[in-house]
Amino acid sequence: MAVAAQAQDVALRSRDGAIEVTGTLLGFDGQFYRVQTRYGELTVDGSGVLCEGVGCPSLTDYVAEIDIAGSATIGAVLIPALIEAFALSEGLTATRQAEGGDVTYALSTRDGTDPGRTVGRFTVRATTTDEGFADLLADEADIAMALREITPAEVALAREAGLGDLTQANRSLVLALDAIVPVVSSRNPVEAISMRDLSRILSGEIATWSALGGPDVDIAVHLREAGSGLAHGVDRRLLGPARATLRDGVIRHADNAALAAAVERDPFGIGFASFSATGDAKPLVLTGSCGFQLRAARRTIKTEDYPLTAPMFLYLPARRLPALGRDFLAYTRSEAAQVVIRRAGFVDRAAEEVPVDLQGDRLVNAILAARTPADLAELRRLAERLGDWRRLSTSFRFEPGSSQLDAQSRANVRALADALEAGEHDGQELAFVGFSDGRGAAPVNLQIARDRAEAVRAAVLAAAETADLGRVAIETYAFGEALPLACDDSAWGRQINRRVEVWVR
Repeated sequence: MAVAAQAQDVALRSRDGAIEVTGTLLGFDGQFYRVQTRYGELTVDGSGVLCEGVGCPSLTDYVAEIDIAGSATIGAVLIPALIEAFALSEGLTATRQAEGGDVTYALSTRDGTDPGRTVGRFTVRATTTDEGFADLLADEADIAMALREITPAEVALAREAGLGDLTQANRSLVLALDAIVPVVSSRNPVEAISMRDLSRILSGEIATWSALGGPDVDIAVHLREAGSGLAHGVDRRLLGPARATLRDGVIRHADNAALAAAVERDPFGIGFASFSATGDAKPLVLTGSCGFQLRAARRTIKTEDYPLTAPMFLYLPARRLPALGRDFLAYTRSEAAQVVIRRAGFVDRAAEEVPVDLQGDRLVNAILAARTPADLAELRRLAERLGDWRRLSTSFRFEPGSSQLDAQSRANVRALADALEAGEHDGQELAFVGFSDGRGAAPVNLQIARDRAEAVRAAVLAAAETADLGRVAIETYAFGEALPLACDDSAWGRQINRRVEVWVR
């Protein structure tokens, strides 16, 4: 937390003695006191008051304390790697100490008038997403690591606890991207599977491999422990749309490496692994009745073309972190941090340009899905219009059954707005390109796609308040159902096909 001392009564007096605030010290971030008073929780600028009482922190030897708790997928490797890289970038030494289930990094000065002085401690508690939110709500963590969005129930509890509205854009950030990847043993002959069959395996409707063209042997299902972000993702992304419940007898694993290793040993098992930790197990290609194929790869995850992409969130309560914590969060969005994220095995959020000649799988899927000469004609119109453009990896998708952007897309609005403000697209043409699913009449789908493209364009431009828009030409195009990424015969396929892409030249 922001101050190491246990909460105690303090008195904050203005330097002229005219004003006094008394209460229980909840935190100190090196600049501001956070005090629980009879009037409620108050934040007081430390430069204007004197603190009296045994709970008052030292102003000269202040040590920033930042507690980070939650998803082990994020906390076991990625956050420690980022803390160490951040310390190096700040000219600090990071000393790692493990105690129980917690890992603490003490950051100390190297040079200057007081070398070796500890200026901050980051404590990382790698457990589950559920426990990370619980620690945040209990005021036992400053930052929660999560592989899922916060639930409405948790949002309500956070408001009651005075943590603010955690659904607001400034209360969370997408640190990196992961994905749920179905895996089998390398000895298993199955190479591809549909989303529908994955849900049927999870629900128990498919119990043996014979239903998928294999031997008449029971399928063993391997999942992470309940409460993990991966387990929640399986339930929300696969079981939820099918209105199904998880079968009995699922084999649970405490961490990603153990799950992947167990699946590789089990020739008749199937697991749902993290993209960052598939180990020696064989990833399955996602397929559908129309013949499309989607592989979990860095580019397909970054663009959300892979339908089981899982954003990695950091959630922050509505209170000030110590300056060192704020600097760390700013560092996680830097170009240097994106390199660290890639080296740790995760998918970074740096925008990339993908030329048309590297989009072969998408074009093949679109041709296979074309049902009429009109579909092929629309695909040709797209090729003629965008043939010399490059697609940005920044994409925008919507909540199921809603016109509201999903969590990753809301983060992408800010990221693209930042790029515009920084002048990264000066001198370029930028196009917001809308697509729809294939249900309904083609003219209606085309208009829906155009409306979505216009809405995303408006959201990005509204967020790019300081951008010089005279330096970049911005357009919108729509191609309706011309470039599907998945089959339209399932809710999953239609969801991934409804999107807005960004293209540049």
